[in-house]
Amino acid sequence: MALVMICAPLALGQSASPPDPADAGKAVFRRANCFGCHKWHGNGGGGYGGDALSLRRTELDREQIIETVSCGRPGTGMPFFMRGAYDTVKCHGMTRQEVGDRIPPEGGTLLRQPDIEAVADYVLAHIKGKGEPTYDECTGFFGNTSRVCDIYKTAGAPGSGTEPSKQ
Repeated sequence: MALVMICAPLALGQSASPPDPADAGKAVFRRANCFGCHKWHGNGGGGYGGDALSLRRTELDREQIIETVSCGRPGTGMPFFMRGAYDTVKCHGMTRQEVGDRIPPEGGTLLRQPDIEAVADYVLAHIKGKGEPTYDECTGFFGNTSRVCDIYKTAGAPGSGTEPSKQ
């Protein structure tokens, strides 16, 4: 009886995996439509605001990603997502008057500071420095029922979730 009481908490503690702290960032990445330009996998390419840079190959650190999401990039299609950017808060050391006609567009969704930080953490944990997108990454973003991921599902491909057939 005592053995059961000792082992039960251990089994319960091991059965549930801790939630990924970057999950909140993934939700914001979706809600703010970051994937509209950077794509779900972060490789970038053509989007609503032009050719978005690859987040997989970015050399930006956490603070630089936070500043970019907050303030956008002057003279580009990268929007700002922070309320008060260039007005009540200087961005890239500039006010609205100083940035002039190079002011980036306003993002469709303005984000709170914790949300901006969560996006940066998500990019660092799940996108930056990764190789080519995989089936597992795709289903991690869209879920197992999305057919969007089928293009990454090649027999035997690393991260495809399938094994090569043995004939």
